[in-house]
Amino acid sequence: MDRAELATFLRTRRESLRPSDVGLTEGARRRTEGLRREEVAALAAMSTDYYTRLEQQRGPQPSTQMLTSLARALRLSSDERDYLFRMAGHNAPGRAGASAHVSAALLRVLDRLDDTPALVLSNLAEVLVENRLAAALLGDHSAYTGFERSDIYRWFAHPENERERYPEDDRDRQSRALVATLRVTYGSMGSRSRAGELVRTLQELSAEFAALWERHEVAQRFADHKTIVHPELGPIELDCQALFNEEQSQCLLVLTAAPRSADAEKLELLGVLGAQRF
Repeated sequence: MDRAELATFLRTRRESLRPSDVGLTEGARRRTEGLRREEVAALAAMSTDYYTRLEQQRGPQPSTQMLTSLARALRLSSDERDYLFRMAGHNAPGRAGASAHVSAALLRVLDRLDDTPALVLSNLAEVLVENRLAAALLGDHSAYTGFERSDIYRWFAHPENERERYPEDDRDRQSRALVATLRVTYGSMGSRSRAGELVRTLQELSAEFAALWERHEVAQRFADHKTIVHPELGPIELDCQALFNEEQSQCLLVLTAAPRSADAEKLELLGVLGAQRF
């Protein structure tokens, strides 16, 4: 662990960012360059004291989970993330396959979307980060771990819970679409990858998944129109648009309603009341 270089790297990256770069307001009185330490700590879900000690070359070696959170908070590129890990005395994470490191380019777009639901998904349909409206519409995904983080896994492993937000007559289409998307990832990552492990797990858990997998349907969704059934607001018709990163390993999913429609009014109401009410 190179404490001096780690501290300098964190400080310079923090000072290079403006609050607007990470979805924060500038504020009337800001006497320091870039982000404040407490702002980085909040974005990384750690204490300000812990982060301060890292910049002061003190404290214990950060875990890989902490470094992943810091890389996301500081909007690091993949190269910068790898450098951060090495300066902290860890091997850089492998870049092949699904990654918890959110694309910096997708994060910059997400930071500017505060009036419509938006979230970043891995190629295994894991919610890596979501804005407040996405959490209010689809539920908070931050507590999930392991394969439970994958929408595909939960859709087939826990159908009694996961399918309530879709109209009953649209659930078969959603099942086929999820399996076809997983086929794309399986084809690029291979049978020995985490995608292959997910497939084998679901084949044992779900007869429905096993049957759909045998159809060998392969398709990546770039746009879709769907109805989400909110537990309080009822059905909301939305257009879904996906923006992929360069490696096609992550996508930013943006959900919008037709202007001046009843569905748009429901999204506005959702923005006012937020996830806390529901």
